[in-house]
Order: sequence, then structure tokens, then C-alpha cells
Amino acid sequence: QVDLVESGGGLVQAGGSLRLSCAASGRTFGRYSMGWFRQAPGKEREFIVGLSWFGGTTLYADSVKGRFTISRDNAKNTVYLQMSSLKPEDTAVYYCAAGRQTAAVGPYDYWGQGTQVTVSS
Repeated sequence: QVDLVESGGGLVQAGGSLRLSCAASGRTFGRYSMGWFRQAPGKEREFIVGLSWFGGTTLYADSVKGRFTISRDNAKNTVYLQMSSLKPEDTAVYYCAAGRQTAAVGPYDYWGQGTQVTVSS
């Protein structure tokens, strides 16, 4: 069982940056692949980035490639999502996820409660 708590969301102007954090419980954080998803109003939840625990492979959705960066600090049981050049269409609730699979894309078994990111134009 892994508990995940996101933080760092908020309101930002288009072109700005935000860093989301996701703190995980447990002593085997380093053996979990981590991902970030988002869900905009009226839309399905979408995968935006994953980071495999096995080899550190990353996979980014085309919509965020080159603007978002995932990283992790295993000593702090935390994964980060650095978001830059934000656009109004990035507005969504952002969710952190964890899974024991080696594939960065998932499937993920554990989810945080989400944090709201709003980008104003």
C-alpha cells in the first residue's frame, strides 16, 4: 500500500511555471514507477508523464514534451513535476500515481487526491 499526497498546485499566468510535488509513504518508494496524470473539466483523465523505477526510463505525452519534467528524490520519497511555459489548456486537476510495474506508461495502482492547476490567459 502506498499513500500519495500532491501539493504545489495553484493559479499561474500563461507562460509561467509551477512545480508539483508528490510525497509517498512506505519504505520501498524506490521500487515504484511514478506517473502524473491530469483531468480537465468534462474530459477523461489523461497520462502526461511516467518515470520507471527500473532504469529511470521516462515517457512524456506529446502535449507536455519539452515543457514538463518529472524527477524523483528517493531519499525524500517524493516525485516532482516541473511545469514550464504553461498554457491555459494545461488547466486541470493533476494526479500523482504509483505502480510496481517497470513500464513508465503504467498501469498504476495507487493514486493521490489531486491538486488543481489553473492557468490564466
